[in-house]
Amino acid sequence: MSPSGETGSQVISTYHDHPRFICASCSAVLALQDELISKSFSGRDGRGFLMHSATNVKLGNKEDRQLLTGVHTVADIFCMGCNDRVGWYYHKAADLSQKYKEGKYLLEREKIVKENNWKLDE
Repeated sequence: MSPSGETGSQVISTYHDHPRFICASCSAVLALQDELISKSFSGRDGRGFLMHSATNVKLGNKEDRQLLTGVHTVADIFCMGCNDRVGWYYHKAADLSQKYKEGKYLLEREKIVKENNWKLDE
């Protein structure tokens, strides 16, 4: 974060002309839609999307958290554009059946907008 406390200047503009997910608050690009693994996850405030990767996010502190599928070591992720919490990053899963989540991101549905970037024929 910059000394003034503003993070917006650190947002990178990327994935032009690709379907993507953007921050509902500031429109910073958070992920490509192609990186979506599953829409069948639960976030803190409703549905969540499990993603292979995310961009324009920063990690909060790592902590053990009891989730619906057991204890996971996670870190909240925050949008670089507006500093809103947009989900979390899975560092480690205690249960063997949950190891596939490690290194993945959970984006909360209520915090993101699907942007398709369709082109109309001229």
